[in-house]
Amino acid sequence: MKKIIFFWALLMGAAVGARAQDSTLAPRFSVAYGRVDTNTVKVIITAHVQPGTRLFSITKSSEDVPYSQITLDSALTPMLVDSFSESGNLHKEAAPDFKGQEIRYFTDSAQWIQVLKIPASRRKTVEGTVTYLAKVKDQYLSNGYNFSVTIPAETAGAPGAPTGGEKSLWFIFVSGLLAGFGAFVSPCIYAMVPVTVSFFTKRSTSRSKGIQNALYYSLSIILVYTLLGFLITLVFGQGALNNLASSAVFNIFVFLMFLVFGISFLGAFEITLPASISNRVDSKANLGSFSGLFFMALTLVVVSFSCTVPFIGGLAVLTTHGGKVAPIVGFFGFSLALAMPFALFAFFPSLLNQMAKSGGWLMTVKVTLGFIELALALKFLSSADLAYHWRVLDREVYLSIWIVIFGLLGMYLLGKLKFAHDDDLPKNDYGHPHLKIPRLFFAIAALSFMVYMIPGLWGAPLNGISAWLPEMKTQDFNLNKVAVAPAVVAGSIAPQPHKYTDFLESEIRGVTTFFDYDEAAKAAAAENKPIMIDFTGHSCANCRKMERAVLNDPEVVKLLQDGFVVVSLYVDDKFRLPEEEWVTSKNDGSRLESMGARNLDFEVGLTGNNSQPQYVFVTPDGKIIQNAGGYDPDVQRFVGILHSVSTAYKH
Repeated sequence: MKKIIFFWALLMGAAVGARAQDSTLAPRFSVAYGRVDTNTVKVIITAHVQPGTRLFSITKSSEDVPYSQITLDSALTPMLVDSFSESGNLHKEAAPDFKGQEIRYFTDSAQWIQVLKIPASRRKTVEGTVTYLAKVKDQYLSNGYNFSVTIPAETAGAPGAPTGGEKSLWFIFVSGLLAGFGAFVSPCIYAMVPVTVSFFTKRSTSRSKGIQNALYYSLSIILVYTLLGFLITLVFGQGALNNLASSAVFNIFVFLMFLVFGISFLGAFEITLPASISNRVDSKANLGSFSGLFFMALTLVVVSFSCTVPFIGGLAVLTTHGGKVAPIVGFFGFSLALAMPFALFAFFPSLLNQMAKSGGWLMTVKVTLGFIELALALKFLSSADLAYHWRVLDREVYLSIWIVIFGLLGMYLLGKLKFAHDDDLPKNDYGHPHLKIPRLFFAIAALSFMVYMIPGLWGAPLNGISAWLPEMKTQDFNLNKVAVAPAVVAGSIAPQPHKYTDFLESEIRGVTTFFDYDEAAKAAAAENKPIMIDFTGHSCANCRKMERAVLNDPEVVKLLQDGFVVVSLYVDDKFRLPEEEWVTSKNDGSRLESMGARNLDFEVGLTGNNSQPQYVFVTPDGKIIQNAGGYDPDVQRFVGILHSVSTAYKH
């Protein structure tokens, strides 16, 4: 009894000490799952132990020694298969503090695996708590980590994909709503704000007229997005939207549109509606107003399409599997959120009119936006350049243009560069022109950004803007290029990638990467390793963010190179396959003639989704171990997934 009292006193002291201890020394946890067969699932809890910390095992030699504990929700008891298994670099030693009894602890990482009976047709949430006890020198740490992981049901047509009823229509609507608000701050939508302000300033002469315009404009956006996106998907299949967003014609069209907007903002000319539409607006007030507003809404959809296509593409997959209500609900939520901020401009027409007449500062704002428009236009030209491998706008060329643009913007804000419609700088009491403080700070920001980009000309990753830049493989002169040492299997060099390596290069530095799934599967079988499928795209901004923030992390790189075969499948690449490699889609029956179309179809068939990035771990014979989802810049989460997949594959 005294020993038990002593042990619990130790735990209480550890809880107090944990508050005084540096939280960075506490273990970090991640939870993942892997399906063993159609009836059983493994839940894998990975503990990441910080250097200098001892995490005590859940296996105890007696009640008197320190140990950690895992408890699951009592409702899961009938589903348990045996008890938790434990793996990792386990240390055992006799502890003088506990009369020489054996204690067990981990110093780097630990994994605890629980097998449960959960049929593939059933969706189940597994919840529990890890109550851990750790020691740093003479200080004990104790705390609880609550975890929850949902094992989705699987359908026969799309292994690992959620069933149609798994996500409610409310969930899809809210997801669409959040995506719409997020899309509003993207550069595609942002480009339309000045045009919309100018349009409503001229059309909204009273509050009632402003409210009417707001309703018409909002309804037009909702109508165009909901019906147009849904009909394109329904008629052309799940790949139509991605194909359009990555097509040369579409991206060059948007590039030219941004270019025209930028030149207009610099003061070269004013963008106005065609005379025929203006005449109709004047002659038929109600119909004309709606026509003009519908035209503006249609322009917004065209300009913003490539930024919004990832979300629309995800909903499009539901259509190909027979669900027609869910895409409409999602499109409606998305367009509703997108329309709301623009509608606010029409609700306050008098305020906008006052702003337009308030002085030369408005021209300064327009010219600044013009420079930004010119810079953002390059993103669309780059998307086409990457998808078709023209190599016209390589990374250093792209950066050089941006450096010049933002350098000129800084000079303009400092008053060293002037356009025809600019006013002179205000004068002080002595008659000398001077800068106002806000303008000075904007100039500092522009010039600082210019200086920040300069090291990129020599291969600096520029993580802050990597999502906007062409892929690193287009950099001709790169001082940061990393050579990859090939793995060795049974005394010989492991199979190396050959297909498409003449024009594709991995964005994951230090990792041998394949670009053809069949070639990767053969290599995985030869090396007896699981495969990480990286569904990516040349124009995918979140893919670039994940590569810079997560996949190029040193710990992730080492785990991928040592324990996995990695294949990057570009879903928007326009490389035309040899005729003998053309296939017919099992999802919509279309003929797939390009690499991107084939990879996209493979992604939809495997996961039931076509969003990027998406990371799926499979066995060499194609069985899903775990779908790790898409964009999530948490490095430790990804490290935990790699550990859990590796463990699940070995078992």
